[in-house]
Amino acid sequence: MKLETKNLSKSFKDEEAIKNVSTTFESGNIYGLYGRNGAGKSVFLKLICGFYIPSSGEVLYDGVNLNENLEFPKNLRALIEHPTFFDDLSGFENLRLLAKIQNKISDKEILKALDVVNLTDEKDKKYGKYSLGMKQKLGIAQVIMEDPQIMVFDEPFNGIESNTVKKLITYLKQEKKKGKLIILSTHIMEDLKQLADKIYYFDAGKVTEEENK
Repeated sequence: MKLETKNLSKSFKDEEAIKNVSTTFESGNIYGLYGRNGAGKSVFLKLICGFYIPSSGEVLYDGVNLNENLEFPKNLRALIEHPTFFDDLSGFENLRLLAKIQNKISDKEILKALDVVNLTDEKDKKYGKYSLGMKQKLGIAQVIMEDPQIMVFDEPFNGIESNTVKKLITYLKQEKKKGKLIILSTHIMEDLKQLADKIYYFDAGKVTEEENK
């Protein structure tokens, strides 16, 4: 799988949030988007996921323009900004509800995803009672539970304790070896140094630099 952006731009009224960005992402790699808050990382992620339509430029999946079909990429799952679930359902019930959309997985895969994020003990607690870190973990679990080929994470480690972060880093490296394409944004360079094969630096909506390990 190859995901490309070509001269990608996105404006909101008079503000240009993404400015003529060209990037390439390929399966079997982890890519980092680095920049301060407000640098354009989240907008860029929403563009490549099909949540926003570009003002100009293209998002290509294996050469096919994403926005010609106006579809969410079928084998992509994403956590962008703050996850939102139903407060009156448990963590497990929320994931089961999402899983019913495509009916690709059973309870077994849901429980496995909850274990990866160290949320098994809280799986039956109502989401409305979850802490910030627990909500973040559930958001990550919904990305990984259906074993997608492309995983997109926006500041995935916010509010999560260090032992779970270490476990997730190990998990993502294992998924990369399976040929997955993983993209994550953060303003914390140490997280990217442990994970990313290539880092794209965002500054005021522009990609200013690339770095290969």
